Amino acid sequence: MGTIWNTTDDDIEGRTDGVSPRDRAVLRAVAAGRCQMTGHRLLVDGRDCSDQFLGRRLQLAGLITADGAKTVALTRSATALLTA
Repeated sequence: MGTIWNTTDDDIEGRTDGVSPRDRAVLRAVAAGRCQMTGHRLLVDGRDCSDQFLGRRLQLAGLITADGAKTVALTRSATALLTA
């Protein structure tokens, strides 16, 4: 299984094969309504995520979406990934 680290945006778009345990934990936080996005910064419980690139990676992998009001939501792919 490959990872989605150290790749370009084009390389990871739509890929979920490199989802780490930390990614899954953040996806569970998103599902619980604990996350927001400001630009490419992901906030968990109002604090910056320690992995500054995680929010962007999850967006490009098609696992989260963020609207203009900073609200972050899981995509169907992410929901399926968490329930598998």
